[in-house]
Amino acid sequence: MFIVDRELERLQRAGTPIRVGMVGAGFMARGIARQMLQYTKGIELAAISNRRLEFAQNVYAESGENNVAHVRSADQLDDCIARGQRAITDDPMILCESRRIDVILEVTGTIEFAAHVVMRAIARRKHVVMMNAELDSTLGPILKRHADRAGVVITNTEGDQPGVIMNLYRWVKGLGIKPVLCGNIKGLHDPYRNPTTQEGFAKKWGMKAPMVTSFADGTKISFENAIVANATGMRVARRGMYGPVVEPGTPIQEAVNWYPLDELLDGPGIVDYCVGAMPNPGVFVLGTTTDAFDAHYLSLYKMGPGPLYCFYWPYHLCHFEVPFTVARAAIFRDPTITPLGTPCVDVVAAAKRDLKPGEIIDGLGHYMTYGLCENAQTVHAQRLLPIGLAENCRIKRDIKRDEVLTYDDIELPAGRLCDELRREQDEHFFDRSAALPRQLSEAL
Repeated sequence: MFIVDRELERLQRAGTPIRVGMVGAGFMARGIARQMLQYTKGIELAAISNRRLEFAQNVYAESGENNVAHVRSADQLDDCIARGQRAITDDPMILCESRRIDVILEVTGTIEFAAHVVMRAIARRKHVVMMNAELDSTLGPILKRHADRAGVVITNTEGDQPGVIMNLYRWVKGLGIKPVLCGNIKGLHDPYRNPTTQEGFAKKWGMKAPMVTSFADGTKISFENAIVANATGMRVARRGMYGPVVEPGTPIQEAVNWYPLDELLDGPGIVDYCVGAMPNPGVFVLGTTTDAFDAHYLSLYKMGPGPLYCFYWPYHLCHFEVPFTVARAAIFRDPTITPLGTPCVDVVAAAKRDLKPGEIIDGLGHYMTYGLCENAQTVHAQRLLPIGLAENCRIKRDIKRDEVLTYDDIELPAGRLCDELRREQDEHFFDRSAALPRQLSEAL
């Protein structure tokens, strides 16, 4: 951070800011825009794309930006940027095609729509910053492969839990301590929550009920922990993770006693979460060392007797920290958090209620499904259905509540890019002997 802020100040003085095109104008996008427009030096939020133009217009207006043009081509956008004028559009591809945009910031939480945007941005050699755990956990490894081939950075963000966990993970490793668990602190987990039960909370905070539901029913934390696993090489110890529920207010330092020690010390480590501990909504990393010298000093510094030591960060500040990720990607080509390669953990769809043949699965955080973490090898071998691909699929047989869906249980909608990318991801990482899928020319 302290290197980043100095570099952003240098860009500001030089008159060469990082120019960002943001796709999305919802709850998080509003906060990001305000942060960039009012408080961040060296970054220019040049344009916002949103399906409803008035939302994009309002995002700028809330931050005092009223000199905004509606553009209908990349050339018009480039002209606006040259004049120092902000722009809005309902076509995100205009942002990707612009010669003056450096970074595409994807903040929609969609999967099919966002996949088209990200693939176009990569093809046009833009760095991609995603505040989109849904897309990242479902297709992140193959998107990273495309980004590598194009020579650009693709990353999830600081502020959201995966980025904060990854910063802490890297810091712990830098101490010479081996991270063996990356965790998230939750205040509630109930897989049967739905937009009706969460409507009041959503209205209170100006959020959409399905988004709030995805937090409560465990889908969001599953997405976030899958991202962390794919960036660290960790696994889950069991489907759905352990997720111990503790007495409200229990100090997170006691997490050293909540997970099976052999699961942590044998293998690459695990991702997991807990419910009820404090500080909430923080993150934590459990680490270990076999160095008696280091263990002596850790004990002196009140970290406990070992073999596990708890490191934690007491909060995550979502939109406030996103500009740091943009700067790291554009200046240093340093992703905050991005897949290592082969997927390690995936998020599969489980039935929130009994499902009947002919029903069409609704969206994330709705009434029909919730997400569970599972190891990617198992997901592939058992043909389990990623929840990121479940929306608009047609049910083919009776499914009992809590049953995990497979590809054999559903019919996929025709012609989706997300399914094609998923096939490419599976074939590249798990079926290397299989023929590669057809080129994704329509996305590029």
